[in-house]
Amino acid sequence: MNIMLFHSTYGLRPAVHAAADRLRAAGHQVWTPDLFEGRTFETVEEGMEFNELTGKDELLKRAVLAAAPYSERGLVYAGFSLGASIAQTLALGDDKARGLLLLHGTSDIAANASVDELPVQLHVAEPDPFETDDWLSAWYLQMGRAGADVEVYRYAGAGHLYTDPDLPDYDAEAAEATWRVALGFLDSLQ
Repeated sequence: MNIMLFHSTYGLRPAVHAAADRLRAAGHQVWTPDLFEGRTFETVEEGMEFNELTGKDELLKRAVLAAAPYSERGLVYAGFSLGASIAQTLALGDDKARGLLLLHGTSDIAANASVDELPVQLHVAEPDPFETDDWLSAWYLQMGRAGADVEVYRYAGAGHLYTDPDLPDYDAEAAEATWRVALGFLDSLQ
């Protein structure tokens, strides 16, 4: 699979490179665009401030430009938290998208979004302050109406970005379970 993997609000940190290496070791081609142009952040607040200054439209533009050279191949869009929301937006707008792997995040769905049984897998903490139960229920129903084939995996007690070993949210057991299921999902798209 060809995978476009987007980083979180912390920026393109070692955990993103490690995730890409894990995916490559499983036989996938992976690109990890740096939407923050070299900036990384130590706290979620710093990253969110940078996001707001940069603007959602600019970040989406950077993501589209990063994906464009590869989209004809049929990409699986993937991302962590903020990167997941960007991946979702791109996947719903790309009729050649092969799948969508969301780690720790989702995004709003345009009312006119429509896909043809796009395989979608979401991995999220339970509870998650950024992905509340009410939000996820509405999101799931909207994705289904848009035509996506959605699987949701919840990890009780894990922190928001529980797959990043350099953050306080890290949960080794939940992270390993996530990668085991996600790699199976990607294999099913072959």
